[in-house]
Amino acid sequence: MGTAVVTGAGQGLGRAISMRLAADGHHIVAVDLIPDTAASTAEMLNGEWRQCDVSDPESVAALADSLDQVEVLVNNAGIWIFAGMDAMTPEDVRRVLEVNVMGVFYCTQALAPLMGPGSAIVNLSSNAAYSNSPGVGIYPPSKAAVESFTRQTALELGARGIRANAVGPGMILTEGTQANYEGEMGRRRARAVPLGRNGYPEDIADVVGFLASDDARYVTGQVIYVDGGLSAGRAAL
Repeated sequence: MGTAVVTGAGQGLGRAISMRLAADGHHIVAVDLIPDTAASTAEMLNGEWRQCDVSDPESVAALADSLDQVEVLVNNAGIWIFAGMDAMTPEDVRRVLEVNVMGVFYCTQALAPLMGPGSAIVNLSSNAAYSNSPGVGIYPPSKAAVESFTRQTALELGARGIRANAVGPGMILTEGTQANYEGEMGRRRARAVPLGRNGYPEDIADVVGFLASDDARYVTGQVIYVDGGLSAGRAAL
């Protein structure tokens, strides 16, 4: 299957995606800003790990220099600062855009030369790019930029046989979001989902696995929202 590079692989969605791709036969290179978490994922999957700050082009260049060939790149690393636009500092805005947008650009630019025909890039967006809500500041625009960049990547790399798609998670329970889904708050959020439940990292990982596989060989430039139907509208209660 070849080598799959997953950024933000130390926990949450990144770890679940790494596990799915490893189960599919890929050799995992777990990339994270925090070395201990990257190493933990790699050890679990008999893979390799790299420390990398995706917002730093020199750090990303060093990552690329350490690799020979890449078949799958999953640009999963991302951050959020949930605050209204009036409360966000210039540094908040810069940091979100540097990681969520420039990080995807830097990794794609640096690793695409290591990818051949049949390779796949999967970027992590969010259904927030489609259905904005108050109080999340620059996060939805950052993910909308990821979706636009995904389409641009598909156009520019298609002639080389490299596919690029994006997955937009909805309300997913991870280490970083767990507090948002506890008690009545979690039940209320689940009732708003047409499928009647909040999501799990494996729900996202399985779709990433499909897009990374030859089953999706004629799929490129697409965004798939994996959100239990939230992007279709609210469930009738």
